[in-house]
Amino acid sequence: MTRILIRGGIVVSATGSQPLDVLIDGETIAAVLAPGTSILGTDPATVADQVIDATGKYVIPGGVDAHTHMQMPFGGTEASDTFETGTRAAAFGGTTTIVDFAVQTPGVRVQDAIAAWHDKADGQCAIDYGFHQIIGDVNDESLEGMAELVAEGVTSFKLFMAYPGVFYSDDGKILRAMQTSAELGALLMMHAENGIAIDVLVAQAIQRGETAPYFHGVTRPWQMEEEATHRAIMLAQVTGAPLYVVHVSAKQALEQIAHARGRGQNVFGETCPQYLYLSLEEQLGAPGFEGAKWVCSTPLRARAEGHQDELWRYIRTGDVTSVATDHCPFCMKDQKELGVGDFSKIPNGIGGVEHRMDLMFQGVADGRISLERWVDVCCTTPARMFGMYPRKGVISPGADADVVIYDPNGHTSIGLGKTHHMNMDYSAYEGFEIDGHVDTVLSRGRVIVDDNRYLGSAGHGRFVRRELSQNLI
Repeated sequence: MTRILIRGGIVVSATGSQPLDVLIDGETIAAVLAPGTSILGTDPATVADQVIDATGKYVIPGGVDAHTHMQMPFGGTEASDTFETGTRAAAFGGTTTIVDFAVQTPGVRVQDAIAAWHDKADGQCAIDYGFHQIIGDVNDESLEGMAELVAEGVTSFKLFMAYPGVFYSDDGKILRAMQTSAELGALLMMHAENGIAIDVLVAQAIQRGETAPYFHGVTRPWQMEEEATHRAIMLAQVTGAPLYVVHVSAKQALEQIAHARGRGQNVFGETCPQYLYLSLEEQLGAPGFEGAKWVCSTPLRARAEGHQDELWRYIRTGDVTSVATDHCPFCMKDQKELGVGDFSKIPNGIGGVEHRMDLMFQGVADGRISLERWVDVCCTTPARMFGMYPRKGVISPGADADVVIYDPNGHTSIGLGKTHHMNMDYSAYEGFEIDGHVDTVLSRGRVIVDDNRYLGSAGHGRFVRRELSQNLI
């Protein structure tokens, strides 16, 4: 097995940072050493096959993106990134583990749904991966199948309060799924928007001739997110199920989550970089059909309403548990263009799996969050939240050697022809300039990205059988 010594860097954890050397033996971290420490009287460099100089750089755990949608069928098309292209792009951005969503549709057994996603991913991934299971058809058979999936390392399940006729579950179905989750100890994830009311608003807007992408955001107002979030929290309180609310974009929805957490309820909030940086006015309101690039659900919110600043504050306070991407990419040509003349037909999704670590580090550079909080929300807490700790999300002896060497003095320009490896014909963050750079990425002890060169391969990534959440009260 290959031994690698990472020397001279600042190891950053969720709780602190200090100069440390990291010795990797094969696929795992063998030791974390104070500079100058010997091993059995010997300089660690003499036992290493390779020494990586990290002087002046941060050494952090590989990023864990717990919300992606590779090859997901939606809106009459399919997410444009395959597991191969999407995980390769993730690697370039310093993410070494994803948790993707397997989709159950009505009439399909959950066991068959998860098997289909295994078939898609097996032998294709550049980095390690796990699965959540979307329950699109809550019935006796599906609820029984949840226990089988938990035994197989799929320990989280997602429901939708949005998309009637596609994924939507009514309150009775949500209650039953939460009861089952509570019995199993599994985590229930929720897309919290009042889909019934939203569909009425959408139909009324189309009837008035308000068909531009901008109206996607207008017809999904923050009240629909706050109401659904509150309702999900109340149902979770009744059943005792832990609740993880995905892609929270409205400050009012996060206020509901903060209140629930304040009274000791196992409720957790996730947000995404698009809600921290992009807006209804500037992106969705772009001229013509251009705003279609940024159609996603929950939608981008109005900057003038102060959502972005409040989301950053909730990250600092810990009420935002983790930052994921909800990576669900669609090209403009032949995909987003399906909604020309009718915003309701635009496939919902933004691609960003490559840029999360950089965009969140910009928050460090701008003084919005601490260096340690960056690692916590992007690496450590996602690993704990989804049952992968201490194998993932930490630099510690015995952990998988998923390591990123990040240069705070480097620079990253985001955009097509610059840093863009996702299978998309545009970048949602075109023109963004980042005060930092991913220099080297190791996945289970193998260097897969170095100095902007891809050294990995499809099939290196392995399926991660996850435990129950390790982040509950």
